[in-house]
Amino acid sequence: MEKIQVYGTGCASCEKLFNLARQAVQELGVDIEVEKIEDLNAMALAGVMRTPGLAFDGRVVLQGKLPTLSTLKNWIQQEHRC
Repeated sequence: MEKIQVYGTGCASCEKLFNLARQAVQELGVDIEVEKIEDLNAMALAGVMRTPGLAFDGRVVLQGKLPTLSTLKNWIQQEHRC
């Protein structure tokens, strides 16, 4: 995995997910870019209908919820090994 995309319009949950993703990447010590996407057209093209949205290399894995830090780290580890 090269990139994590966080989709959201800037709401508190969207900001929290973006910060969680950055924290998870930092704590795992992996070289993965965390990108914030606030453009509604980009969200629609990605298929994100509820925010916050989370994608790994463009593949949406979560919508409308916040994972825990440990869950997010686990997902990143699983995806990064593939």
